[in-house]
Amino acid sequence: MAARKKIAVAGATGRVGRPLVELLRARGHDVVPMSRSLGVDVITGDGLAEALEGVEAIVDVATGPSPEEGPATEFFTRATHNLQEFGAKAGVRQIVVVSIIATDKFESGYGAAKVAHEQAMLAGPLPARILRAAQFHELVGQLVEWGAQGDVSYVPKMRSQLVAASAVAEVAADLATGPEPAAGAPIVEVAGPREESLVDVATRLVAKRGDTVKIVGVSDPDGRAAEVYESGGMLPGPGANLAGPTFDEWLATTF
Repeated sequence: MAARKKIAVAGATGRVGRPLVELLRARGHDVVPMSRSLGVDVITGDGLAEALEGVEAIVDVATGPSPEEGPATEFFTRATHNLQEFGAKAGVRQIVVVSIIATDKFESGYGAAKVAHEQAMLAGPLPARILRAAQFHELVGQLVEWGAQGDVSYVPKMRSQLVAASAVAEVAADLATGPEPAAGAPIVEVAGPREESLVDVATRLVAKRGDTVKIVGVSDPDGRAAEVYESGGMLPGPGANLAGPTFDEWLATTF
């Protein structure tokens, strides 16, 4: 069992943040949950110095309000600057940041914003560990809502090994409580146990919920992005951490 540590979680009330806080506490660690609703703002820096007092590791799972490249890049780089700067002053030893599998294959959009996020983390004074995750089970319903036009929802054609947010939290906790990363530490990946079609899982989701919306798969208008999505470019590499539940197992216990 890892030695007890004091760990701060940025984005503690989010999709990964909630199970991560619970998991770290269950393992016996002191946890400092950070979010605007809890009085800590990673963008303005309000409350950050106080929150990081005595903290040994930070896990950054915070996300901004916009999926657009410009606003998302601004959010991630500003938050990273503050976490690195305030963290260094507080004596934090390392940062773990959750990113997206294959994000480095994108030159625009949200994927490019996450690349900027990773690069800013790695350029900071504190050692950083990158954890790239597959798309979350929990994201499918959101994509259905975003793509809804009347009684049809247009969902991106994508191959992915969808993963539960709780499984991502498990690996993030392992990294945060483990040894500090060496310079040039490899990127860690986490994905689900089985490849899925995003269109297929969205169809199963709406059927389970009893929705009448029809799911229609569409190619991304960016040809490069469409190629990555549809060719398997979003699938994990051979050394990835694979963790259940499968999407159908998650679906059965969620709705």
